[in-house]
Amino acid sequence: MVLDWNTMGIDWQGRGWDRGLRGIEFDGDTVFLAASDELFAFTPDFKPVGSWRNRYLKHCHEISRHERTLFLSSTGFDSILGFDLDSRMFSWGLRVAARGDGFVGQPFDPLFENGPEPGNTLHLNNVFCAPGGMHLSGLRTAGVLLYNGRDLRRWVHLPAGVHNARPFAGGVVFNDTAADVVRCVSRDHERTFPVPRYAVEELTHLDPGDARLARQAFARGLCVVDEDTLACGSSPSTIALHSLRPGANSRVATLSHDVRNAIHGLEVWPYGWPARPPTGAATTRAGHGD
Repeated sequence: MVLDWNTMGIDWQGRGWDRGLRGIEFDGDTVFLAASDELFAFTPDFKPVGSWRNRYLKHCHEISRHERTLFLSSTGFDSILGFDLDSRMFSWGLRVAARGDGFVGQPFDPLFENGPEPGNTLHLNNVFCAPGGMHLSGLRTAGVLLYNGRDLRRWVHLPAGVHNARPFAGGVVFNDTAADVVRCVSRDHERTFPVPRYAVEELTHLDPGDARLARQAFARGLCVVDEDTLACGSSPSTIALHSLRPGANSRVATLSHDVRNAIHGLEVWPYGWPARPPTGAATTRAGHGD
């Protein structure tokens, strides 16, 4: 155990929403982890060095660093927040809303009280910056949205109910959570990888009355390891490494068979071994509720 949750103000009760950790990112020798309404910072050996809250951060999901800003998807406000890595302050916000057949993005200052009201219409759950703009997606965006600093438009159409959608290899890669597969799609090619499943007798903490919120094969968490390898998360606490090379097999690591727990954030660990944890896919743990 590298973190003692009893010393931190994270709510571990219930399913999803306020429960557990959602995103992970790195900046130099600082590890950032996001809970529902708080951003935590640690050393690479997980000694706490700081934490920050903001009135517009609620039900946070994925986080992503671009240059000197850490972006956080604030699902409970249909917004993206920017955290300045030098001043260690929340410095920027973007409220996203559907309008007609398109979308609009309204910037706001997260340090003032005249920002957006709480709302979860689009269920924004992912943010990723690349040359050309910021890519946003959620359960009900029906695709990836692209924000170029002025305008917000749909960059690509996707099925409803996706997680972790981002540009990749001239196309897009995402967890098709509703279909229990990972999809890597370009204009002329598509690869799909099934989410690992287990026999019912292998699973623990099954609750028939909680089936809508806690189920196995819930695809959540994705990162690009290299141009040929994807790391994808799912419940119960499973990480699958999928190779895009023809004929290559996938590799699977299951940390727990507790169906209540799902991998959420995934990133490649940038620090060394043995003084620090080994290189590989670092994970954060959280429950369902998406």
